[in-house]
This record gives sequence, structure tokens and C-alpha cells, in this order.
Amino acid sequence: MKILTLDIETSPNLAHVWQLYQTNVGINQIIESSYVMCWAAKWYGKKKIMFSSVHEDEPKVMIKKIYDLICEADAIITYNGVKFDMPTLNKEFIKYDLEPPSPYKNIDLIKTVRSKFNFPSNKLDYVAQALKLGKKVPHSGHELWIQCMANNKKAWATMKKYNKMDVELTEILYQKLIGWVNNHPNWNSYKKDDVCSNCGSTNLIKKGYACNANRMYHRVVCKDCGKWGRKNKAIKNFNKPEYIIGM
Repeated sequence: MKILTLDIETSPNLAHVWQLYQTNVGINQIIESSYVMCWAAKWYGKKKIMFSSVHEDEPKVMIKKIYDLICEADAIITYNGVKFDMPTLNKEFIKYDLEPPSPYKNIDLIKTVRSKFNFPSNKLDYVAQALKLGKKVPHSGHELWIQCMANNKKAWATMKKYNKMDVELTEILYQKLIGWVNNHPNWNSYKKDDVCSNCGSTNLIKKGYACNANRMYHRVVCKDCGKWGRKNKAIKNFNKPEYIIGM
């Protein structure tokens, strides 16, 4: 299974406004809509972090590069990618007349953080630091984006470092949370033997039993990532005559 971690950075929408507080911006007030300024991506298990930006490439070339990577991926790791990164990229794809990318599974870590834990903040930087995994690259805030839009080379160097670090931090967090992730693409679809559904490890220990309405299975726990699961082969079938009351 090919797993790609990615993160994008976008420009702000530019608009004419009459006031700063509780302002509704009409469509006719928009000067320039937001666009993808840059992206960083990394294949899981590989060292290289790829990067492209409107500073280094033509916008369509930059978008085609990430499009091609997505088409190679079986699954994509993001932090808030389901609501932000992927729809934003889709907007760019259709804008440049690219067909829908090949299907992939979303592994959006913010969903795991929100559903499984109660951190004071669900922001990537806070969660990563709380778990002692590292932190984001510090920068000047909104001014960094303004300077990048003005093609400031020093600002772009910081943006590149910031974007790539977000991808690295997201992958490190994924390694920490992998046993907690629900609906992870199942590694058993890619392996011949029984493996951990989330990390693909064969280091499984039998621990108790799991039952559904019809069958009983050996329950297993992965000693590498902590994910609980069950063996594929049932050890009892409750639909057989010996298990049906009154037979």
C-alpha cells in the first residue's frame, strides 16, 4: 500500500471591505480568490519530502505535480485534509481541466484526535507538542504569507521549511496514533497472511474472543501499534445446528 502524507498552504482571499468588525463580504468585493501557494508531500517510509510552489514553478505545473502523486497513492494522510486540503486541491484540479484523481482512502488525523482524545486544543502544533513529538516552524504569522505573495526570497525559504515540517510532523503524529485510527485502509487487503489492519505488522497476539451475531473469532492485539482486531477465520459458527436452541 502506497501512503502519501501531504499539506498545502494557500493565499488569503483579497477583498475590498468597509469596516473590520462583523463584515459580510459580497462576491463583487472580491479582488482575488484564494489559491494554492505551495505543497509538501512525503511517501510513508521514505526520507525525501517533496515540495513545489508558485515561486518555483508555474501554477499549473505545481498542481499537476501533486495531482500525479495523489493518483499514485492508495491512501493519503493529512491533518484536517478532508475539509480543507483535498477539496482545495480538487478546486485547482478542475480549474486546470484535470480529471478526478484515482480513488484513495483518507487518513485524516484530526478526526482521530477529536474522537479519541480531549486535548485543550486540537491544533496540530498543540497536539504534537503535548505528545512530545516536535513542533511547527515558528514564523511571522500573516506577514509571511504577504511577503511570499510579494515574491520575497527569504520569506519563501521560511515557507518551504514550514510546509515541509508540517508534513514531517503529520507523519510522526500518524506513527503515534496509528493504533487509534478508525477505518484505516486494511493492510490485510495487501498481504497474504493475517496482519494488523492498521500497520501491517505480523506481530499479533491472541487475546480473548470477538463475536458478532453469527460467529466467534480469536481476538488479537498488535504488539507494534496497539491496534485491536480479530482473526479472519471463525472458530465457531452459531448458525450450525449444534448452536441453535431447540434443535
